[in-house]
Amino acid sequence: MKKKKVKSSAGSKVFTVLNSLFMIAFIVITLYPVLNTVAISFNDGIDAVRGGIYLWPRKFAIKNYQTVLAMENLITGAKVTVARTVIGTVSSVIANALLAYVVSRKRFIFKSQLSLFWVITMYVNGGMIPVFMLYRNLGLTGSFWVYVIPGMIGAWNMLVMRTYMLGLPDSLEESAQLDGAGYMTIFTKIISPLCKPVYATVVLFVAVGQWNSWFDAMLYNRMKTEYTTLQYELMKLLSSVMQQSGNAAAASERGSAAAAVTPITVRSAATVVTMLPIICLYPFLQRYFITGLTIGGVKE
Repeated sequence: MKKKKVKSSAGSKVFTVLNSLFMIAFIVITLYPVLNTVAISFNDGIDAVRGGIYLWPRKFAIKNYQTVLAMENLITGAKVTVARTVIGTVSSVIANALLAYVVSRKRFIFKSQLSLFWVITMYVNGGMIPVFMLYRNLGLTGSFWVYVIPGMIGAWNMLVMRTYMLGLPDSLEESAQLDGAGYMTIFTKIISPLCKPVYATVVLFVAVGQWNSWFDAMLYNRMKTEYTTLQYELMKLLSSVMQQSGNAAAASERGSAAAAVTPITVRSAATVVTMLPIICLYPFLQRYFITGLTIGGVKE
């Protein structure tokens, strides 16, 4: 039998067209800043000062990337940044997940007090100088672990995980306890597999924060070049280029090669270099933002 085609109404067609136009416009608005940054990064510095560059470089040049990749401590900073991102993200997710699991248990009598304590830390801070003195007394300054240990517990990440765990059916834990499972077994074998979406979200938040962080390197490891970070080196490069930008016009008249580099083009090249790893990581985590693994997990 031939299936009858369902005729769509005029309102449905109008909605489809408007929805498609809206999505196309949204994609263009989202992608334009990225494509514009890439175009500027491949453009000659002096020419870019004139403006008017949109989606394609007007005067193609790779001097900006050569300047960024020729930094003295680039390799060291990249290694430290990758290490702090991987170790910091893994340790943060594990620590926040364990704390969130404890706070989300109904039998834990101090869950309300601890949750309130973590909320207060989101609004109250000791200040830069007390924090620096605390890290120095703990022996964290001048070491790699100043990038990892202070950020292991984050109030926002913990509360996000706790809220997600509170939404899981209680019957899952109760049935596991009837079978003799302990709290650690329940956490590793039942709770954690169901929390993959929130874990992936926190992984992305923490990884982006660790990858883009540079202020802690300047504050705690400024004199330790072996613990410098990629972002801190790029910040120093941009500062040096901005200091030299006043002589760009004179250098251009003399035909100097240094005239091809300006702060706007170096900043764009540095932005492209630093955002590539995050762009490559995001597609692998995106699906966890959409799917919920607890659907159909328990039939009441």
